[in-house]
Amino acid sequence: MPLYSMTGFARVQVRVNDQLAYTLSLKSVNHRFLDVQLRLPSSLDALEMDLRRALKDALVRGHVELTLSVERSTQQAAGYNRELVAAYLAAFSAAREEHALTGQPDLNAILRLPGALQSDNRAASDDDTAALTASVQREIVPLLEQLKAMRAREGDSLETILHGALDRLAQAVEGVAQLRPEIEQRYQERLTQRLTAATGNEFNRQRLLEEVAILVDRSDISEELARMNTHIGHFRELLSAGGEVGKKLDFLLQEMNREANTLLSKTGGLGGKGTRITELGLAMKAEIEKAREQIQNVE
Repeated sequence: MPLYSMTGFARVQVRVNDQLAYTLSLKSVNHRFLDVQLRLPSSLDALEMDLRRALKDALVRGHVELTLSVERSTQQAAGYNRELVAAYLAAFSAAREEHALTGQPDLNAILRLPGALQSDNRAASDDDTAALTASVQREIVPLLEQLKAMRAREGDSLETILHGALDRLAQAVEGVAQLRPEIEQRYQERLTQRLTAATGNEFNRQRLLEEVAILVDRSDISEELARMNTHIGHFRELLSAGGEVGKKLDFLLQEMNREANTLLSKTGGLGGKGTRITELGLAMKAEIEKAREQIQNVE
């Protein structure tokens, strides 16, 4: 199953008949959940439930906007409202007689009055509305496939970026692992300096070794490195599996960030090789943050 981005766009333009055409478009961006927004003509509100159901069946996460724009032909037979125009003329005659005015009504002025002109709006007939509804219901399925295809292409790009971040993260982890054997020596040197400063040159060698063992155990980073490698492996597996993995990937990155923080806490202030480990730990956090920015757009 492909890895899906939540970013995508799809559009279809359909002519129903000589009088009627429409454009149906879908746009999606990232969102924590599935948030659907429909923009339909009021005459087609009955379509809303069917369209929402189709979107929820096909998509899992993302802010999705569906817009239906209807275009009706302007080549329609024009006429006038005889009853209303007659009423306007009667009112004109009554006012002229009542106020002893002269003159005749202006036809152009009469026809500009509200409701005087009307059209034979065949495109708005019940038959055309039914045909439009049926057409939209047919087109929503391939339109969703078009959207998902684009989201899959975007997902491929995200997967490539994320694998690159994982490669750099794994390199940093390996770099720390190679430096780890030298840390114990650095701990011993630092502790020796502290004990010498506190007690002079005379101190119990066995006591020193015991203190070093305690310090090394407290500052051991082998478990953090092992868990980091486990998380990286699991992350790669989820990328390969695809599907609805965005939230799982986000959780794994939170765990990786926690391990990197612990590693930095345990190795801070050592100097020497410890400084290099700090640099690698910060590099880990930088790659984790980059990956988190990218997976915000993964379904």
